[in-house]
Amino acid sequence: MRKELSKTRTSLLPWPKPPGGPRFATCHFCDTLHTAVPVPEGTAARCRRCGAVLYQNRPASLARASAFSLAALLLMGVAHLFPFLTLDVVSLRRHLTLVGAAMALIDEGSPVLGVAVVLFTMVAPLMLAGGLLYVCAPLLFGWSAPGAFLVAKWMHQSEPWNMVEVFLLGVLVSMLKLAKMADVHFDVGFWALAGVMVCMAAAVAGIDRDELWDRMEVSKS
Repeated sequence: MRKELSKTRTSLLPWPKPPGGPRFATCHFCDTLHTAVPVPEGTAARCRRCGAVLYQNRPASLARASAFSLAALLLMGVAHLFPFLTLDVVSLRRHLTLVGAAMALIDEGSPVLGVAVVLFTMVAPLMLAGGLLYVCAPLLFGWSAPGAFLVAKWMHQSEPWNMVEVFLLGVLVSMLKLAKMADVHFDVGFWALAGVMVCMAAAVAGIDRDELWDRMEVSKS
């Protein structure tokens, strides 16, 4: 019975082989051309010349990407609903949110920086996490969501603009300067945004793009 369950689980969503002629993969290091074939779960295809990884079949990649993307979306809501930082200056206390920080930058004459905060800490992570969940979750059940190919392309283009970690690093640097003038405390929003950064990194690293495109192509056909 255990063997049957294990066999069913392993073959539940194997890496499909898209229809058509042979597919090829090029090594990013030595440009050697290979014939790309699906590999077993938990293994990777390597370049026969230099040994670099060409692509991988990560274990439970769709489930991992969907779960971490959903967690990132939930934490993103917490990060925007709750205060990000608390500043105590003498008898004045001010709670700062992400939206409030962006609006303050715009009001202080830095509209470009304020818009950048909105784009890189709100819009880009939302597109990436939402896109991953929209594309990967239906594939868990063997079908492709409407417009999944277009969403995947936009998701891939927005990935370099997901700069939550850069924003957090800037906040930490600013904290060192503000600590000399006021008492600064991290609030729930800051830790939620840090969680978003971890979840987004795990979601993006959880799935191989070659496997994702093959699954979408087979489910569409």
